[in-house]
Amino acid sequence: MEAATIAGRLGEFAADTRLADLPTDVVDLACHLVLDAVGVAYCAADEPFADKARQALGSLDSGGQPVLALPDRLAARDAALLGGILIHGHDFDDTHIGSIVHVSASALPAALAAAISAGRSGSELLLAYALGIEVSARVGLAAHGGFHAAGFHPTGVAGAFGSAVAAAKLAGLDARGIAAAQQIVGSSASGILEFLADGAWTKRLHPGWAASNALTATAFAATGWPGATEVYEGRYGLYATHLGGREWDPSALTDGLGARWELRNTGVKPYPSCHFSHAFADAILALCAREQITAADVARIECLIHPTAAAAVFEPLERKRRPGNLYDAKFSVPYVIGACLSRGQLTLAEFTEDSLADPRIHAVADQVSFRDDPDTRFPDAYSAAIEVTLHDGRRLSHREEVNRGHPERPLSHQDIREKFESNMRLAADVETTDRVRAAVLGLGAGAGSALDFGIACAR
Repeated sequence: MEAATIAGRLGEFAADTRLADLPTDVVDLACHLVLDAVGVAYCAADEPFADKARQALGSLDSGGQPVLALPDRLAARDAALLGGILIHGHDFDDTHIGSIVHVSASALPAALAAAISAGRSGSELLLAYALGIEVSARVGLAAHGGFHAAGFHPTGVAGAFGSAVAAAKLAGLDARGIAAAQQIVGSSASGILEFLADGAWTKRLHPGWAASNALTATAFAATGWPGATEVYEGRYGLYATHLGGREWDPSALTDGLGARWELRNTGVKPYPSCHFSHAFADAILALCAREQITAADVARIECLIHPTAAAAVFEPLERKRRPGNLYDAKFSVPYVIGACLSRGQLTLAEFTEDSLADPRIHAVADQVSFRDDPDTRFPDAYSAAIEVTLHDGRRLSHREEVNRGHPERPLSHQDIREKFESNMRLAADVETTDRVRAAVLGLGAGAGSALDFGIACAR
């Protein structure tokens, strides 16, 4: 029977869940995650990658739906794709920690496009978004870091399934139809990590492709198109094909549905770089503040990290010490430590062409090395430890067991609102900021339609 499969059980859960079933804190956090996502979309809207994406998609079609943070109007699938690119573009968007999935970057554009297409309300949009996060997170959790180890970007893989659930819910499909959307989207759920070799922009496409593919899968599911029944657990299902033989945990997908909300375990980023680098930024900044040291005092820095995370942010070491472009720098702990130690901060200002060429950052990055961390909590937390040797022979150390933004060390709602304000100041006036904030925080109260929300969040 359909419900006996994982896709079937997730389909039943999504079909039966109403916004009133979500705990108040989950609804409140969902609104703040949307606020964060829209803010990072705005601060990315004028970047070169956004301009090229607009050129590419504008050459395919025009007219249709509003796009987050832009004046463009595009067909639903392209609006979702561009929205995902903007949210994920600076790598400043949220991450579900245990799954290593950027959940909002696909769930929000997919839900927005599907909700507008179906004429849904803002509250229906918010519910579908929360369900999308829940499924994306659980798909990633079941792999326990295995997608990364096998060379797949979990956001592109897991995000497609969560987005399909969100889109199918909004399309009014029943449990069987929501299952079918997952069973169909599994054939397009992907995203490879090869961007790490040269800082390619392909990673920015992954959440948008997940959202766009989910809309396509939903349209096919609505016609009764048969999908692969055991898309998750089958002989050639997701985990058999995407983990390179590694084990996975089926229970993570369905245990505690509706009782344990993984949305609560979504971390909002304090820094615009790969989440694996954040605890290292905090560690070096904390050590400098505690010991009153500067870059001139430091002779050597050794970092302790889990091998899977190290493959993303430390290897190959010589390249990570000299990132080839700004996107490459976001996945370099040597660069991040160099920026923090030489400038005392890690903001978007540290990811500019001038910063990339800063000899002070290079000098520190050349001192950074790494080794395995036997005490890491990865992937449950992105731990970091640093051991610093000074020119005077002293050795100092600092450990961040849990990265800031983790559910054990969350950014407060006030922190998220301040981050939103800071990002919006880079791209929008006060009137626009106020309008967007009101639209987002009004979602939980069911204020207006999804189209009203989309228009309010566009330029």
